[in-house]
Amino acid sequence: MFMEYTFSVGWMFGGLVIAAVGGLVVIFYRQIAENFAHGVSSYDKVKLFGIITVVVGLLVTANLHTFLLGLLVNLIFKQ
Repeated sequence: MFMEYTFSVGWMFGGLVIAAVGGLVVIFYRQIAENFAHGVSSYDKVKLFGIITVVVGLLVTANLHTFLLGLLVNLIFKQ
């Protein structure tokens, strides 16, 4: 039912890149919100998306995203 955990160097580097991009979004959220969003009203939204991206990047780095997606699919489509 549950899959085995396997570590992958490729997913580790990919996850680190995703986490770094999310970190840059969190650092430069004001400039991003002013240039690509609607300014001051979206500062918190841009910062939230950056934090979510960092968390997803850390999950991908540890190769846990496939495990969590497998659990979600099993909950929705009971086999």
